[in-house]
Amino acid sequence: MKITLNTYQIADELKRDTNARWSYNGSLALAEYLEEYEDSTGDQMELDLCSIRCDFSETTSLQDWLFEHFGAKSLLFALELADIEVDDLEDSDEVDSKIKEYIEDHGTLIEFEGGIIVSSF
Repeated sequence: MKITLNTYQIADELKRDTNARWSYNGSLALAEYLEEYEDSTGDQMELDLCSIRCDFSETTSLQDWLFEHFGAKSLLFALELADIEVDDLEDSDEVDSKIKEYIEDHGTLIEFEGGIIVSSF
């Protein structure tokens, strides 16, 4: 037996997963990404909430993601990636750009209004 879900039903199911704590915008963006992935591969997916929350995480910004994944050394890591001198820290757009580039080189980045979702890598 199989039930086909639309984008909003997938987002609602993701949102109900209290272990993941997706925002509504995040759950909707992730649902759209999963549907696009399914369409591009031609493979039908099963909605496995446990697997999804293990494979993806949501944060409010690129720099928050960096801090969560690299801890206290994250600022130095970002500066090294961006080849930025400490005196140039006002240019957070350049730092964000380099973090985005790093994520996209190693995994999947889903951007949406109010945050980002990053695949585990």
